[in-house]
Amino acid sequence: MSALDVRLVCAAPVSIDVALQVGPSEVLALVGRSGAGKSSILKAIAGLPPIGSASGLGGHVRVGGETWFDSAAGILLAPYRRRVGLVFQSFALFPHMTAIANVMAAMDVAEPDTALALLAKLHLDGLAARKPHELSGGQQQRVALARALAREPRLLLLDEPFSAVDRPTRRALVETIQDLRADLAIPLIVVSHDIEDVARIADRIAVLEAGRLIQTGATQEVIKAPANRLVRDLVG
Repeated sequence: MSALDVRLVCAAPVSIDVALQVGPSEVLALVGRSGAGKSSILKAIAGLPPIGSASGLGGHVRVGGETWFDSAAGILLAPYRRRVGLVFQSFALFPHMTAIANVMAAMDVAEPDTALALLAKLHLDGLAARKPHELSGGQQQRVALARALAREPRLLLLDEPFSAVDRPTRRALVETIQDLRADLAIPLIVVSHDIEDVARIADRIAVLEAGRLIQTGATQEVIKAPANRLVRDLVG
C-alpha cells in the first residue's frame, strides 16, 4: 500500500504553490475553474513537460517509500520511470490500434490474457478487436482506464475524465470508478471543474484557484460549508 505526498512550488510556466497528501485507496478531487492549475499539477506529479520537467519547479513528489522528484536532493525521475496511471480528458488512445492493443501497449510485457481481463473488468467484453473510432465515448474512456491500470500503477491520475461524455455515461463511469476502488490500494486524484461530477467518488475535495488551494476538506464538508464565493459557485 502506498500514500502520496506532494509539495510543488513553481513560478513559470504556471504559478503553483500547493501541498497534497492522499492515502492508499483514497480519492482526492482537485476542483477549480479553467486555468486554475489543475492539469499542471497532474503533469508535475507525472513528470510530464512542460511543468514536470521545469528547472524552476521546487518541492517533492513521493509515493510510498519512493521519491519521484525532490528539488533539494536533485532527484527527477523521467515519466516512464514513475509508476503512474494517467487518463486524459481526450482519451489519447492510439487510433490505429485495437482496444486490446492499446491496453497491451502500456504493459512492461504484453500479456493478451491480462489485457482481456482488464477490458472485461471495465465492462468491455467482446470489444477487444475494435479500434477507437468504432467505440462510443464512454467505451473509449474505459479503454483508457484499462490502459492506465495495465501499468500496475502506484498512483492513478484522472484528468477531467467525465467532461467529454454525456450525463448517463458520466454516471456509468462514476460507478465503474467506485467499483475499482475496492480492488485498488493506491491513491487516486480526479481533476474536474465541476464538483457535482466528482462528489460521489471523492473522499476529499481540494479547491484550487490561481495555483493555490483555497479550501480542502471532506467532500460533504466542502459542499455544505464553502469557504468563499468561488467555492459556492463551484458547488452550485
